[in-house]
Amino acid sequence: MAKVLCVLYPDPSGGYPPPLVRDGLPQLEHYPDGQTLPSPSAIDFTPGALLGSVSGELGLRRFLEDAGHELVVTADKDGDNSEFDRHLADADVVISQPFWPAYLTAERIEKAPNLKLALTAGIGSDHVDLDAAIAHGVTVAEVTYCNSISVAEHVVMMILSLVRNYLPSNRIASEGGWDISDCVSRAFDLEGMDVGTVAAGRIGLAVLRRLAPFDVRLHYTDRHRLPTEIEQELNLTFHESAAAMVPHCDVVTVNAPLHSETRGMFDDDLIATMRRGAYLINTARGLIADREAVVRALESGQLAGYAGDVWYPQPAPPDHPWRSMPNHGMTPHISGSTLSAQARYAAGTREILESFFGGTPVRDEYLIVDGGKLAGAGAHSYSKGG
Repeated sequence: MAKVLCVLYPDPSGGYPPPLVRDGLPQLEHYPDGQTLPSPSAIDFTPGALLGSVSGELGLRRFLEDAGHELVVTADKDGDNSEFDRHLADADVVISQPFWPAYLTAERIEKAPNLKLALTAGIGSDHVDLDAAIAHGVTVAEVTYCNSISVAEHVVMMILSLVRNYLPSNRIASEGGWDISDCVSRAFDLEGMDVGTVAAGRIGLAVLRRLAPFDVRLHYTDRHRLPTEIEQELNLTFHESAAAMVPHCDVVTVNAPLHSETRGMFDDDLIATMRRGAYLINTARGLIADREAVVRALESGQLAGYAGDVWYPQPAPPDHPWRSMPNHGMTPHISGSTLSAQARYAAGTREILESFFGGTPVRDEYLIVDGGKLAGAGAHSYSKGG
């Protein structure tokens, strides 16, 4: 019997379960690159239901308990006396979401001698100390691609919301106003602008594809250059680095993993090289942008807007300056947790657990760390020691 410790965000304020908004979800055949969707032997949930909160349990309880395993689900993850820490000592598997991350630091991994698998229900495993996982033989896996398109759609929404000044205009209408001058004094067309992405992996490339019909000039930088046919198809301009790209862009979107090369990348110095009045979108990780530098750039007008749904820490404290800075379009970390995405990452979590408990290999594309080294998607996205 194994102990599975699952950390999920709290239930809705109005109680669980909330009513189903739609009857079912669209059926997808595969992901855009041909990768197949999660394929567990069965699921014990209704697609379109809220699965990512504590009572949703990712639809795992029946599956795990029928197999004789113990499932502990909690939202209490921070502090030395958290429920997460109390159960971690004898946990074999830890499941967490990027939207409500259980930070598996080196110290916590050291205190978890039974831990064999750290599983991200979603994508992005930077809340796990990967070097410590390597040192302790802990396998790290995530449900690759499950919510990449969800995030890409959120990026496009945020770009349009900032450039068109949608959020303040909606607020004016909601409050009974008709202040057209106030609405349009910061509104522009996206058409004709230069838009660049820092990283052009699954999310970044999906953003580029969705923006191409807007008749913008597209730029990108990535440690792995895209194939020539894709560059030609989308009329992309490649830059060797973010520093080389951002001076040429009106809009910059960050779609890179957090590691030593990207931590604090958007600081005062880099933002100062951007076009005055540019927009910065960050749905990657909060620590890629320097918190105070972003605030200063918005207050000075160097940035016309900043939008994102990633913070540090998560959840962000009530006094976090990104909640009150001017011209922002922040959301809680929700871009990859749509009900559509939840059905995929819940199914993918079960698929990984079925492989883990059944002694069969976990899909290579799901692996971040395995056998004491970076593996699969992790070997592509991260570097040891970073």
